[in-house]
Amino acid sequence: MASGQTASSAGAGDLFQRRATGLLRGWSVRDAFIYAAFSINLITLGLFIFSYGPFIPEGSLVMSVVLSGLYLIFQAVTYASLIAVMPRAGGDYVWQSRILGGGVGFVLAVTGWWFILWHWVPIYANILNVQVLVPLSRIFGLGGAADFFNGATGLFVASLAVALLASLYISLGMRAYARIQKFCFYVGVVGLAVMLVLLLVHSRSDFISAFNAQASEVFGAGGNAYQQTIEAGSVSRPEVAFYPTLLLIPMVVFFNLWSNWGATLYGEVRGASDFRKNIYAMGGALLATTVVAAVMLLLFAKTFGWDFYYAANNAYWSGAENTPIPDWPYPGLFAAFFFDNPLLQALLVGVLSLWFFGWCGTVFLSSTRVVFATAFDRVLPEWVAKTSRNGVPYVALLLMLIPSIPISYLYAFGENFATYTLDATLVIAMTFFGSAVAAAVLPWRKPEIYNASPIARYNVFGIPLITVAAGAFGIFLVFCFYQWVFRDVYGVNNPQSMVYMLVLYAIAVVMYVGFRLLRRAQGMDLKMVYDEIPED
Repeated sequence: MASGQTASSAGAGDLFQRRATGLLRGWSVRDAFIYAAFSINLITLGLFIFSYGPFIPEGSLVMSVVLSGLYLIFQAVTYASLIAVMPRAGGDYVWQSRILGGGVGFVLAVTGWWFILWHWVPIYANILNVQVLVPLSRIFGLGGAADFFNGATGLFVASLAVALLASLYISLGMRAYARIQKFCFYVGVVGLAVMLVLLLVHSRSDFISAFNAQASEVFGAGGNAYQQTIEAGSVSRPEVAFYPTLLLIPMVVFFNLWSNWGATLYGEVRGASDFRKNIYAMGGALLATTVVAAVMLLLFAKTFGWDFYYAANNAYWSGAENTPIPDWPYPGLFAAFFFDNPLLQALLVGVLSLWFFGWCGTVFLSSTRVVFATAFDRVLPEWVAKTSRNGVPYVALLLMLIPSIPISYLYAFGENFATYTLDATLVIAMTFFGSAVAAAVLPWRKPEIYNASPIARYNVFGIPLITVAAGAFGIFLVFCFYQWVFRDVYGVNNPQSMVYMLVLYAIAVVMYVGFRLLRRAQGMDLKMVYDEIPED
């Protein structure tokens, strides 16, 4: 048992729920790379957030993706360093509780990894609808099905599907999950390559002809649907400027802030203490996705035309009634329009959908390890840390699945509930900020652990690399926080959402205080737990 304090192995072991976690090292670093690539998902999250680009028309989407992607290498270095020092299941919770204190770690991690991910289930479900179920319905002439999945009931049904499918993936264990995501990733990459090639080899006039023909077949539009789309959502685009491009970054991070999403799982990754391999997994996925995203956007400009792409998205989000496109304008479907055959169109959309199905499990998987880690520390009841024979923390999984169902119902049918979730990204980013602070002070707060780690030899002008990287990442997050709070364009600074999120934090505080008092009454001081690092 690793420890920064003097304690006997027996005494330290008695602090935790049991001597070994029961989790299995079922992943390689390549599996972690694929998981990171799915987490910063170019198709699901990237295309969705790019559609908000018209709200800051003076900014360059391409440059905002490139600049943020390059800068977020500091995030990858920060988390790769923390993992190399403490490669334990629970990630942010373990690091923050050991470096900053149990209360801080519990409240930030439980809110940012447990409570808030319930609210991401309907967000995932909406992406399933607009990128998979609605386009396929349109291709096969099932207008009623498309309208259903565009509505509240369809959103709730899709939410149930997401929650159950994610739970099924996770219940199979890490090795089986790795096989599923490998299949989805490699076949999905083929689909993405086909999409990019179609955009590359066809001209804008080719697209206009294909779009006008297929818009008539698929959407029932008449006349010059391409021009009608531009007129319906016309966006005045002045010359691109640098500062508006920077202002796009707090929007783009909805897509690329998640290269560290697998950090809570590294207690189950072989070779997790190797700093350079961790950089490969997270930083490699981030850079590869950034490059492909920039290429894709440039191809959109070449083949769709910025005027069309921005107008189609603006018409959708502004609710324009005269647009020939009744659904969210999915670029994957537009690329499929180059095929004058519904089966080939459906095949491309279906293959691209593997980017969703390989990503689906991320809504619960990382969070289950945080919930598990809090119970392993004996904060939550011991039964929450139970695992199956194949290393699945099934109680923690149920604590993700069950609450997500009523949350999804409220999101779909509640009058204002979806508004309450607008700060869902901010809350997770706040958890990341806690880890950035913990990483920055680690060499001084836990010098014995830091000095014994493989990252102790990396310095920048005499300052620990982890401190430099964490400081830079923290500055990035503060910039995003400021913009989210003070600019309406991001749709985040909603008073109702802020109050709701504060309530979630308050619940976490009450839970921590209550369980700490309970453990004290049982003769256990949780501070002693946080002075130790649990076994693998």
